[in-house]
Amino acid sequence: MRPTWVRMLTMVAAAWAVPLAAESPREMLVNAAFNDRDKAQAIARIERAHEGASARIGHAPNDQDALLVQATARGYRAKLTGNRGEAIATRKMFEALVARFPRNPEAQVALGAWHVGLVAKFGGIASRIAVGAQKGIGLTALDRAVALGGDRAMFLGLAGLLRLELDPGDPRAIQLTEAAVRGSTPTAIDRLVQRAAVAVLVPLRRGDRKAAQKLAERVLPLGQFGG
Repeated sequence: MRPTWVRMLTMVAAAWAVPLAAESPREMLVNAAFNDRDKAQAIARIERAHEGASARIGHAPNDQDALLVQATARGYRAKLTGNRGEAIATRKMFEALVARFPRNPEAQVALGAWHVGLVAKFGGIASRIAVGAQKGIGLTALDRAVALGGDRAMFLGLAGLLRLELDPGDPRAIQLTEAAVRGSTPTAIDRLVQRAAVAVLVPLRRGDRKAAQKLAERVLPLGQFGG
């Protein structure tokens, strides 16, 4: 029988499913980030999301959702291709969005995820030298996202899972992940992140921090590609 955390991961992956018909740019990113198993297919979907968001921005330059999707798509592409220049460009886009829309929790969580994800993968010194990723900036952005997002499971859960990916023994990470399970779920994304938090808490509550960290890495965006 498969380990409990593997079965939970399968359930979470199924929960992320979005119908393929008439995908919006945001839905394309969700499918690429959580459902696609072929890297080339994921990159192609990310490209379409980027194009769709860019087209919307052409008609509405202040469309916050389109701007966030555009920047996120570029970040996802950089992660899958390993393009250093594009990763740095994505950081600058997120920084610009945070400066332009300081009370948008999605902009804050995106910036936080960029920094924390790279530090978790490459370490603090290497990631800072290579692309300018900094743990402190990332954690601060995640805290701001949580504060701006109120009790929404999306922001509590993403902040908790990202912190667990960095350090599975972080008390704040555990607190946030627990809070996500009790958080409000006004949107589909909130409900999906909440399910991911529930799954990660299974190994965490039995004291298996390594399994919790591994599962957190897998349920975060593009985690199915192993970093």
